[in-house]
Amino acid sequence: MTFGPMQLLVVGFGQTEPTGTIAAELRALREHDIVRLIDLLVVRKDADGDVTAVETSDLSSAETAELGALTGALIGLGAGEDAGNGGGNGAAGLLQDEVWFVADAIPIGTSAAVAVLEHRWAIPLRQAVEEAGGKSLADAWLHPDDLAGLGAHLPAAGPS
Repeated sequence: MTFGPMQLLVVGFGQTEPTGTIAAELRALREHDIVRLIDLLVVRKDADGDVTAVETSDLSSAETAELGALTGALIGLGAGEDAGNGGGNGAAGLLQDEVWFVADAIPIGTSAAVAVLEHRWAIPLRQAVEEAGGKSLADAWLHPDDLAGLGAHLPAAGPS
């Protein structure tokens, strides 16, 4: 089974709740096979400090088992059948133990979402690079703030 590059994304929400616009955008990306939701965990801590969590995934049972074994091997649990399944009932088992860590990290009256996204668009590109004999030497995510900071250090472009 071929998996695309994966990204861990953590988003905090202050006194507001996540809106439906986020879910709609994620759904559109999933419908166009741009990303696949490997695991999503949303944790909310109410005014009394009570924690609720919801977890979901796009993976089939077979994909969950394979990815769980791969993840387990990567984090040192071995590659056995139970490796990486988190021992819980989470969709992919990747974030099951993270509920309490996230809950400890967020203030009362707030929520956070932790997502593992697979970038499906990159699979054909990676395959084309490999077929051409290319190898990845480095990669990094550039965020808009990184680019804005870089732009502040560059000389202004003007007529030459």
